[in-house]
Amino acid sequence: MDQILPFVSDIGFPIIVTLYLLHRIETKLDTLNETLVELPNRLREGIPK
Repeated sequence: MDQILPFVSDIGFPIIVTLYLLHRIETKLDTLNETLVELPNRLREGIPK
């Protein structure tokens, strides 16, 4: 039991931080992807013929 607690605190914290950062990056990448998909349509609408 005495060995488990330091192991969890040493390994658990970096795992939680990593998962949190991956989640934040994923949401930002989703937003960026949607913007890039919409960009050609916006450019077409903005260019007069």
